[in-house]
Amino acid sequence: MSQVLTINPITRIEGHARISIHLDEAGRVSDARVEIATLRGFEQFVLGRPAEEIPRIVTRICGICPWMHHLAAIKAIDGCFGISPPPTGNLLRELCQVLAHIHDKILHFFFLAAPDFMLGPESDYSVRNIMGLVRSEPELAVQVVRMRQLAVAMLERFAGKAIHPVAGVVGGFARPMDAEIRRDLLVDGQVLLDFACQSLAFAKERVFSRFIEEMLSLGTVTTGFLGTVDAQGSLRLYDGLLRLMRPEGNFDEFPAGDYHRFLAEHVEPWSYAKMVYAKSWGEGFSLDPDQPRGVYRANTLARINVCDRIATPRAQEELAVFRELFGRPARGTLLYHWARLIELVYACERALELLADERIVEPLVYRAAEPGAGRGIGHVEAPRGTLIHDYTTDENGCITRANLIVGTTHNVAPMQLSVRQAADSLIRNGACDEHILNRIEMAVRAYDP
Repeated sequence: MSQVLTINPITRIEGHARISIHLDEAGRVSDARVEIATLRGFEQFVLGRPAEEIPRIVTRICGICPWMHHLAAIKAIDGCFGISPPPTGNLLRELCQVLAHIHDKILHFFFLAAPDFMLGPESDYSVRNIMGLVRSEPELAVQVVRMRQLAVAMLERFAGKAIHPVAGVVGGFARPMDAEIRRDLLVDGQVLLDFACQSLAFAKERVFSRFIEEMLSLGTVTTGFLGTVDAQGSLRLYDGLLRLMRPEGNFDEFPAGDYHRFLAEHVEPWSYAKMVYAKSWGEGFSLDPDQPRGVYRANTLARINVCDRIATPRAQEELAVFRELFGRPARGTLLYHWARLIELVYACERALELLADERIVEPLVYRAAEPGAGRGIGHVEAPRGTLIHDYTTDENGCITRANLIVGTTHNVAPMQLSVRQAADSLIRNGACDEHILNRIEMAVRAYDP
């Protein structure tokens, strides 16, 4: 008799989803799905609204990464109104973004992912969580909480609210940075960089070395990758060109405004989440586990795969070690965690670079914009992947059309493939227990959806 195994909800992710694993009469996996049942509807909510309100509205899409939606929307409305912020306005926006990346990455690795590795994927679920980690590693837990709090406090100190932000405005930034705050942030930024480097060293010694076989096998699939680079091919998070890499490693580069020429969206009846695929590859879209078509991945592993280098020294050193071990492109799904910590180091280094730039305390942070008809497409790299906001306005500056491709959307299709691969490799003759189901969940948690 066929049956369906359900994991509901998927635990330790930033959202709500379930996994359905379909077994045939012989107990073999016939299908596996990550079903996302949350309907957001922001593309409809914002229609008719004055465009300058949108950056404040879309922060409600995600309480974990509101800054990314805030900034992508602002960049898009800048485009609608034909305004370019002054250099200092862009520097302050990017500083907000990289600081938001820092506390997000600390949250994901230590609070959501680490219990599987440090307490063991086969430990009881009542222990395999952040409180179990606190009991097991109390000194580490205290340090992690303090460092995440420090990153949030740095944001609040010069930008006001860290959640549901309002500091970014169409045409630039709401206010200049005070020189004294800058000095304090430079000190705190160095503390965070030291912690980031220590975290990566700790993870390589205590976590990754113990699970290297699973990191290369569990949920691993062959896909393309998408991320952002600058004109020299270096990793970027705030601005740059999109680089879409094929599974074999060659790639196309294009500005975010041309995304519709390269990417297309697809909907399955069993999920509210859109799936995005590489239209430019000319092969259509398929989730056939034996021959997927058009599927690529975003997020941390994708970004360090598509970039040629990282332009900050410590992160570049770690990227070189990573590539020596796993090649380019690296495919192991659990390697997302390793890549996440490399990006944590980069974000801390980049924050210090921005704070060291003398222009960041200049008073001109804003240019006035005149509402009107236009189309604007803004993008940033959110922790969960490339984030695209696309708006059209009428002559009154009100939204007439909106399309959002959020970071997780890029990974909805590959998550299906990873769950199917993990289920195929772990379930035998219909036999499945809690420990197997948790390992299947681990394949999803790697994407931090």
